[in-house]
Amino acid sequence: MKLFHSINDFQSTKKTILTLGTFDGVHFGHKKILERITQNTEDGKYESLVLTFFPHPRMVLQEKSEIKLLNTIAEKTKLLEKTGIENLIIHPFDESFSRLTAEEFVHSILVDQFHIQKIIIGHDHRFGRNRTADINDLIAFGAEYGFEVEQISAQEIQDVSVSSTKIRKALNEGNMALANDYLGYNYFLSGEVVKGKQLGRTIGFPTANIKIEEDYKLIPKTGVYAVKAIVDQKEVFGMMNIGFNPTVNGQQQTIEVHLFDFDQDIYGLQIEVSLLKYLREEQKFGSIDLLKEQLNQDKLNALDFVSKLQ
Repeated sequence: MKLFHSINDFQSTKKTILTLGTFDGVHFGHKKILERITQNTEDGKYESLVLTFFPHPRMVLQEKSEIKLLNTIAEKTKLLEKTGIENLIIHPFDESFSRLTAEEFVHSILVDQFHIQKIIIGHDHRFGRNRTADINDLIAFGAEYGFEVEQISAQEIQDVSVSSTKIRKALNEGNMALANDYLGYNYFLSGEVVKGKQLGRTIGFPTANIKIEEDYKLIPKTGVYAVKAIVDQKEVFGMMNIGFNPTVNGQQQTIEVHLFDFDQDIYGLQIEVSLLKYLREEQKFGSIDLLKEQLNQDKLNALDFVSKLQ
């Protein structure tokens, strides 16, 4: 897959079949649309293209938007690459871009820049300045400029929109089974391993503290999870705590992973941690010994869950 960071950087000798959207989560609903694109380009006559934006338009156009996203840009890129799309453009979304009229968007971008053959889009898609143009306008532009418009049905669009909402809600409730079912893969966090207070090491549960740079990434409900980490391209199971370490009066939220049967030094490495099951709420214990006792039980519960996966 070729990655472009601006519409202006894209060049192709072939006509394109494309779609556009935020594609947050790249979940099963999105994949239906992306499969439609790749099916249309199987014969090599046309190139597949996905246009998405960053920042998310709501971050730019709504002053107080506190939207949390299911993927960072790097994660979304990785997930889209797996779908077989040939070209991905992540265009910087800003106010000047939002002021393009529908005619300017179609003529200067879809026709002149993308050499569009077909666009596959939702029936409720709106575009252009103040989102004034709709699917009927796009069909009219298609007739004028010679490209096809394929509409995605109301039901399919509903699936995409409902699943995004349900995924966020499920993650905020710790319902990993539902979230992962809608995603079509296990929700994951990725970041750098940094040094923490190293309390875990002293009680037999050393942890890797994960620092997630992107403050827009949705962090699921606080508590303890059974997880699977990818470290140096190897899979390692473990358990993870998202929370504030109340037993030792922690003040800041941390994400700490204890990996089973693992003693490698991984400070400074980027790791990816998939959340498999929510085990319990975070709680404050009366002593370190009681905390240690609970951690041993958490480990047994996580291992029991993992054993049923294999």
